[in-house]
Amino acid sequence: MAHVKLHIPGPVEVSEKTFKAFCSPMIGHRGQGFKDLYAKMQPQLQMLLATKQLVYLSTSSAWGVMEGAVRNLVQKKVLNCMCGAFSDKWFDVSKKCGKSAEALQVEWGSAIRAAAIDRKLATGEFDAITLIHNETSTGVMSPLAEIAALKKKYPDVMFIVDAVSSMTAVPLKFDELGIDVLLAGTQKAFALPPGTAVFAASPAALAKAATAKDRGYYFDFLEFQKNAELSMTPSTPSIGHCYALASKLDDFFAEGLENRYARHLQTNKMVHDWAAKHGFNLFPEKGCESVTLTCVSNGARPGGRSVDVAKLQKLVKDQGFLIDGGYGKIKGTTFRISNMGDETVASMTPLIAALDEAMKQL
Repeated sequence: MAHVKLHIPGPVEVSEKTFKAFCSPMIGHRGQGFKDLYAKMQPQLQMLLATKQLVYLSTSSAWGVMEGAVRNLVQKKVLNCMCGAFSDKWFDVSKKCGKSAEALQVEWGSAIRAAAIDRKLATGEFDAITLIHNETSTGVMSPLAEIAALKKKYPDVMFIVDAVSSMTAVPLKFDELGIDVLLAGTQKAFALPPGTAVFAASPAALAKAATAKDRGYYFDFLEFQKNAELSMTPSTPSIGHCYALASKLDDFFAEGLENRYARHLQTNKMVHDWAAKHGFNLFPEKGCESVTLTCVSNGARPGGRSVDVAKLQKLVKDQGFLIDGGYGKIKGTTFRISNMGDETVASMTPLIAALDEAMKQL
């Protein structure tokens, strides 16, 4: 069967080089070989996130760490900032973990704003907030730096940030931001197979976790820290993912992080330009568009073009590319096209041509 190239919001395409690294021979996860592998990656991970903190590897999806953060860091009440399907889900996760939670809900397509968070935190009710930096269901990237600046005003509030679909594609300087948890899964902008999460925690987060009596074990932040100090993981890691991550980190620094960020902006602009050429509007509010994927309005916003999304998907798939038909309550009234990971102008050009060809038939 011919491979259909993925331009959905995740998982994304994985290169042959990365797959080859993933299939490296097994080693013992408690032996020196694994310690050496993790130790090699650690300074690169720290450079990637601009942090002096140790960066942890979790054999789970990002949701494991997201739930773990709630269990480790919420004792009083958590403010769940909600602007799409995945940030909305964090509110449900918080409640299912038995935590007192409140929703800060904005209209889908809108960004989370610092002023709205400030008004909530001023009540003194909350000891944590959750934020999804880049909401893939809506294609919205909220202004993280502005939101993180509130940490100085509320130093005792834990700022927990999901950067699942933005980490490695935009600068994320953990120490400078001053937030408490920054996490991502590997299946999006890292361009690795799904199944591993990468995250960092602040000293304040580790201190807060130490006071949590019901933080569990698998996602116990103190266990991650204790083991990372020895270049180990608390439980059995996915060694294939570690080999693949090591290979990918080498790629990042060979390319140069600034070049990588610029490349994502360039490929993202290609999709935006395609949408504009065909008369489509974008779904996110202006100025808050994601740089790793494009959520195109297909009737969800006034004006602009509207097409049969299912037919568009099929026509594009027949040419060897998979795009996404929208998610949740905006499925069909939007569609999404990813440019994250290893995509370049050269690799995106055939996709744009396929989209152009499909539009001729609609």
